[in-house]
Amino acid sequence: MPVHSSNAPFRRRSLFKAAGLGAAGAAGLPVIAACSDIESGKGSTQVTEGFDFLPTREEWPLPVEPDLIGEPPNHPSAFTSYPEPAQAITDLPSGSGTYEMTVAVWGDAPAQDDPYFDAVTQAWGGTRINLRQADGNTYGDTSVQWIKAGEYGDAIQLFSWMTGSHANFRETVVNNFYDLTDIVTGDIADRWPLLAALPSEAWGQSVWSKDPEDPDSAAIYAIPMNYSGGQGNGILARTDLMEAANLAMPTTVEELLEVCRAWSDDAAGTWAFAGLDWFIGQWFGLGGTDGWNWDPDQKKMINNIERPEFTEMLEFRRTLWDEKLIHPDAPTGTLDAAAMQKAGTVLFTQDNLIRWNDFVLQVKRGEAEGEVAPLPPLAAKGRTPQVAMASGVDGWTFLNKNLSKEQVEEILDVANWAASPYGTKEFELLEYGVEGEHFTIGEDGTPVYTALGSQIIQSPVNYKQMCGKVQTFLTGDPDMVQKRFEYNASIQEYAMDNPFEGIRVEGPAESKAAGATLWDQQQDIAHGRAELSSIPDMVETFMNNGGEAAREYYTQAYKSVHDK
Repeated sequence: MPVHSSNAPFRRRSLFKAAGLGAAGAAGLPVIAACSDIESGKGSTQVTEGFDFLPTREEWPLPVEPDLIGEPPNHPSAFTSYPEPAQAITDLPSGSGTYEMTVAVWGDAPAQDDPYFDAVTQAWGGTRINLRQADGNTYGDTSVQWIKAGEYGDAIQLFSWMTGSHANFRETVVNNFYDLTDIVTGDIADRWPLLAALPSEAWGQSVWSKDPEDPDSAAIYAIPMNYSGGQGNGILARTDLMEAANLAMPTTVEELLEVCRAWSDDAAGTWAFAGLDWFIGQWFGLGGTDGWNWDPDQKKMINNIERPEFTEMLEFRRTLWDEKLIHPDAPTGTLDAAAMQKAGTVLFTQDNLIRWNDFVLQVKRGEAEGEVAPLPPLAAKGRTPQVAMASGVDGWTFLNKNLSKEQVEEILDVANWAASPYGTKEFELLEYGVEGEHFTIGEDGTPVYTALGSQIIQSPVNYKQMCGKVQTFLTGDPDMVQKRFEYNASIQEYAMDNPFEGIRVEGPAESKAAGATLWDQQQDIAHGRAELSSIPDMVETFMNNGGEAAREYYTQAYKSVHDK
């Protein structure tokens, strides 16, 4: 493993002491010799900001200013027209190494003999990065075994939502991946100007520690993906079907229920929802981290399941089931909700808001009919709506700890190229491919994928997530960009507070297991396999099997931030 020089010109901060949390907060965490693998199931807590060893942030001037100026990251700026791309990197490094990187792929893996891969390789300087493409649906779980066996090549991409598959992701990171700190600390703009321009928050969220009490064990272990924010998921409504049925867009949970009742007809094969579970907690004010929030009245950490609003949420879900407002096969989790909404048999879908854009494009191409739009922020019983927003990195590219320093630097050369933002020739090639082969410029002036481009570039991850962009924007169809920009502006006042802002909390293993059981029990109640009267027993089971230990852990983490 990399060993830091004793005369390194910087000092890592204690990941607990930086936030005012002393030894009591670290209870149960191992104190291990510097080069030993660490193991624990006790959880992991650390700050993600305030470090003095991150790359020095240096602005990189955008070649083209966006058309609509927002307030990133929760309200990103936007382009309503496609700019003439400019060259981002004029002093191109020359690379001769060959590496293998494991990436997720949903659907068919593209053949790597397509000209796209050679064009990108040549454009970023000759370094060859072959892709080991694995099924994205099982990627999070299978990555655990690949990493333990060292069978992921020279690098592996992991999205942030995949990390829960690991019993303790901090241990996975520090035991297996390259410590980049000595390479990227300080002023790196001469060699890697675009990496230097990435948000410091992104680099801070790429820091992990071997021992939270040891200031010298905090280190940068990854190349961050995009730093983004705002509302990622929502409820999309077929607004054309609502208008045809003379139904108005609901503004409260109660109004939504009435729309569901008015539109659904189980006998005729139409339902309000194909499934509704993970999204709706915010309608009832249920947020926090892993369900934990600080209650200022009780002056203690409370889990959502202990609050009356949790019962209200399950009552709402059970009503949808009992009144046949949700598809009878919803419990299987196998329904294609998007296809059903497109066919008009489902009115609402919970989904990533990217599908709003996808539906609009399908309509413009004549592949679908109708119109969708997200529901506005909703709340029940007259409460003020809240919208869950999250700012953070989408994930990371981790490098194998057995690489040499020179090999790591060569890969960072490639990452610097891949950080080029919208409006650059590098971005155009990486995201769209070769003009005339993988994309053409449409009538509205924006790139349009060809059939080959859609197969090889649009859907697969490829190299597009190797590194975060200097800045991310809303782009694409001009009408859709305008709608999304305006929608983002309209929801800012409803943003939920994050009680753990600036700190990464990974709960103890037993609380994760208890949480998985709790989720199954919620599904049983929502789908008629258990009664609402079993909620108190469900709460007791959770608390006795990891919940109380998690309460103590999250309490210490919260106090470390808020000095309670």
